[in-house]
Amino acid sequence: MGFFSFLGRLLFASLFILSAWQMFNDFGDHGGPAAEELAPKVASIQRFLASKIGNGVPKIDVKHVVLASMALKGVGGILFVFGSRTGAYLLMYYILFMTPLLHDFYDYETDDPKFHVLLPEFVQSLALLGALLFFLGMKTVLPRKLIKKKPIKTKTI
Repeated sequence: MGFFSFLGRLLFASLFILSAWQMFNDFGDHGGPAAEELAPKVASIQRFLASKIGNGVPKIDVKHVVLASMALKGVGGILFVFGSRTGAYLLMYYILFMTPLLHDFYDYETDDPKFHVLLPEFVQSLALLGALLFFLGMKTVLPRKLIKKKPIKTKTI
């Protein structure tokens, strides 16, 4: 059971680790393709926060968002392979923060072809989040070592 558990965690985390590695290789000076995709979405969040809070909102640099997502995916994936709860939490934070940004199907009408591309990706991210929640739930339910009860000795007279 231990080997299959490790193999499952490795295959699950490879999605995140390989993605972080690709982002690292493509990063360059301007942040790479990930920064180009996130720039309009981060700008819209910036405008929304400025409209609600005012002009005191600090500027969000897209390169920092890309670096943070690389770190969460890479470190979280590596820790998750070895069964760490911290790795699972880091991957959960990545999914919770980045899924609404990357897969914004709610901005499109149901007739738009982009809607039909983004909705399955959003649902896939929810499934990954569910798998991480399952992992964390199983870590709290299963004891580290099974405690063996000692047999009760009968008293002799």
